[in-house]
Amino acid sequence: MTGAGTADLLAEAVSWRHHLHRHPELAFNERETSEFIASQLDRFGLKVHRGLAGTGVVGTLSRGTSRRSIGIRADIDALPIREESGAEHVSGVPGVMHACGHDGHTAMALAAARACATLADLDGTVHFIFQPAEENEGGGRRMVEEGLFKSFPCDNIYALHNWPALPIGTCVARDDAMMAAFATFEISIRGRGAHGAMPHAGTDAILTAAQVVSSLQSIVSRNVDPLESAVVSVTQIRGGETWNVLPDECVIRGTARWYESKVGDCIEARISQLAGSVAAGFGCTARVRYERRYPATINDPTSARLVREVAAATRLTVVDSRPSMGSEDFAYMLEAVPGCYLWLGAARAGENPGLHSPRYDFNDEVLPAGVELWVSLVRRCLARA
Repeated sequence: MTGAGTADLLAEAVSWRHHLHRHPELAFNERETSEFIASQLDRFGLKVHRGLAGTGVVGTLSRGTSRRSIGIRADIDALPIREESGAEHVSGVPGVMHACGHDGHTAMALAAARACATLADLDGTVHFIFQPAEENEGGGRRMVEEGLFKSFPCDNIYALHNWPALPIGTCVARDDAMMAAFATFEISIRGRGAHGAMPHAGTDAILTAAQVVSSLQSIVSRNVDPLESAVVSVTQIRGGETWNVLPDECVIRGTARWYESKVGDCIEARISQLAGSVAAGFGCTARVRYERRYPATINDPTSARLVREVAAATRLTVVDSRPSMGSEDFAYMLEAVPGCYLWLGAARAGENPGLHSPRYDFNDEVLPAGVELWVSLVRRCLARA
């Protein structure tokens, strides 16, 4: 991708990205974002479908007579984080920002759609899928459940995520696991409140919660095979409202991560067992709510190999990396259709805030490589014979 036309397209992609960054919207509420995407796709001449999973958008480009088809997915939602990036295009919505780069992913996919719309040598169909609610709320699962691949059949599906831990100009597309499965848990410890000066008159929910938190750390260290990967992290403890009163209840919340399903089963069972037994030992009760959110993100080896070949033929250096214990609901699409999820290096010089940091801002220098990768992939999959 070179020339004045490409420069104009990339400049427009930057402007789209900044517009989206200024107007972030949370999961399943991406109404203005959705309308902006749909209007651009319509302007490019793609067939536009609105409303899948509420605010999802699919833009379809068909050429020739071939039944070959692929999907390119971009996520569109923002996070409930107050921005501290200092960017000129800072979020205009208090307490909401694009802290994960979904604005950049969307701009890349839009630019690729516009570029592909000008190609005359395609024979097949590409669906540009703009998915809501990737952050925690399972928009990918809902799109699949509402018939994404029945209405828009895809032989293969692809998605990328900018990755600040990798240098610009690099990418990772593993043959197998890319991201972990994850669950959330909430443990409500119920005791009997008392005056802080007379703890013997009650059953201490906070002391019990502290023992539960400690015991949860034994799951990975003593119940999971050391050669398997797993995480159990407590991220919240809430109980009590004043200095001198032991509360009736203390609530523990956290997350679990794993790859192998048997490990996920073990974690779920042990959290309930430990919480119940430890609470009983201190004269309290425990109520556990455990919710599995996303499965592991597992690439199809053939699709991953194709991505590596296309990336190497563009401006990208393909590197290897261990999978991440982070999670991604593109996993649901990969369970339905073979495909590949890749990381695109996005490190900044100097301070390089990570994903979900209030100081994070998508690195616009990544846009050209991302657009070129998508366009090259479409051409490789759908080139006229």
